[in-house]
Amino acid sequence: MAAQRWIDGDESAKEMLSRVLKERPFLLLPPLHRIPLRVGNVVELVGSSPSAKTHILIQAAITCILPTEWNGVHYGGLGRLVVFIDLDCRFDVPRLAEMLKHRIVEATESHMEERQKNDVDMRKGDSERRPSTAYNDQLFAICMRRFLYIRCYDSFEYLATLKTLHHMFQKEKEAQGVGVHFLMIDGIGALHWVDRNLTSLPLGVNSRKSLSLQNLWETVVMEITRLLMVHPMLVFATKATIVGDKFSATEAKRTPKNWSSPDIISNSRRLLYREYMPSVWQSFVTHRIIVQAKDDHLFLHEHQNQPIFSLEWLFPPLSFVDKFIVKDAGVFIVP
Repeated sequence: MAAQRWIDGDESAKEMLSRVLKERPFLLLPPLHRIPLRVGNVVELVGSSPSAKTHILIQAAITCILPTEWNGVHYGGLGRLVVFIDLDCRFDVPRLAEMLKHRIVEATESHMEERQKNDVDMRKGDSERRPSTAYNDQLFAICMRRFLYIRCYDSFEYLATLKTLHHMFQKEKEAQGVGVHFLMIDGIGALHWVDRNLTSLPLGVNSRKSLSLQNLWETVVMEITRLLMVHPMLVFATKATIVGDKFSATEAKRTPKNWSSPDIISNSRRLLYREYMPSVWQSFVTHRIIVQAKDDHLFLHEHQNQPIFSLEWLFPPLSFVDKFIVKDAGVFIVP
């Protein structure tokens, strides 16, 4: 019946675009705000450690798990689930909680200030409309339940996780009433260095097959592709870099010759990194960003200098570089 209603439906192009953009909106997520992102995109953040890659993931995750509005307070979130797969096994959950609390308090205080500006009655009789500490704690608990954290110690755990995510997504959607919108993989290359020295990984004692490094990643890409077909999501992955003097093979194929001229590409972009991931993964990535720690610092006050990081789009290539800092409340773009 649903298929028949879709076939018989009649809507204008404007109505169709409005419906699609509402169901699958473009996302502008600072500091990744230069290019709109949407479900189906695979965004790779590359950079040495530390270069704030995981902090960028945390900021995006908080935007996803926060509601758009809660009890009259605007939080600007998506109110959806995030699945975070930690392959580095170093993710700092308390840091996520700290940044989430800052976002909640910041939005609540902004709401209170706006009410005061508009001469809203703030008497005790109006207390049921006023955000409280308990109310903030309740929202914090709801948001943290939307963040699904998985830690994998080897490639077999990673593959097993990918194969069971569909069941997890269905279960969590039924329990929480919302679906998964972001799939995050922190340290996509971490297991690569463990597995690359092995000529093959045996699948079982009586198995005739073995899992080479190449078909391992073919399986990873295949499983994520299957998930995206059933559960439209935005995929983020972080990857540590090896400094090099050339584009990756995939990057070179994608970049037109006129974008390789000195007038377009800065000297910093020429000294990028040496790609070590298999070509099947490189081809799967739709957006690639490099983040780096800069030598200079931002002076905040007398006893604190904040490290500055740079963010540059490699694919699609952009001709400018953003700078940002990491504070308690999250990542902030600086002039």
